[in-house]
Amino acid sequence: MFTGLIEEVGRVLKVERSGSSARLTVAAGFSPEQVGIGDSIAVNGACLTVVEKGGGAFTFDASPETISRTAFRNLKSGSPVNLERALRLSDRLDGHLVSGHVDCVAVVCERRELSGNILFRFRIPKEFARFLAEKGSVAVDGISLTVNSVTDDTFSVNIIPLTLARTTLSRRKVGDEVNIETDILCKYVERLLKFREIKDGAGGLSLELLAEKGFLVD
Repeated sequence: MFTGLIEEVGRVLKVERSGSSARLTVAAGFSPEQVGIGDSIAVNGACLTVVEKGGGAFTFDASPETISRTAFRNLKSGSPVNLERALRLSDRLDGHLVSGHVDCVAVVCERRELSGNILFRFRIPKEFARFLAEKGSVAVDGISLTVNSVTDDTFSVNIIPLTLARTTLSRRKVGDEVNIETDILCKYVERLLKFREIKDGAGGLSLELLAEKGFLVD
């Protein structure tokens, strides 16, 4: 698990593609003592396992599932990437719980200055927009952010100067692709409601069900 608070911006040194898989080598400031073989690091929000290290760089294998779900297809030598090491149970949770399992790719459709901050709007596949809520949490390229507004296929976030300076968002422009992880709790709630609908043959969550359980009062 991660928090969505980026520790540093690394730089891709090499991308080796093999069919629908890839191997990434990323230059990072973590010391060899801080990261071991087998450790997890979120790279632009995707949880990857360190398979090699040395010379100030770390190497990761990206599976076909990871490549198909992320914007890793756009990475090349020199690309900046957001990096965060896995959360310790004793750490403070200053962002939100991020699994490192990217749901989909969104596209920057607006970037504009707003009272010294930067407003980004992203276009997201409709099947994932339902997991977003105003003032809820979302991870964009691994960055924990608060949703300002959401429609059927877009959402917006407000980026303060500190976040802009410390992440890859400073380089994002209209048309760029970003990795999106929605709130994990929303996905489990939907799954549970669907299971109830199948099990009971009912219509899932409804006003009638809420009234039956005592949540609605006349």
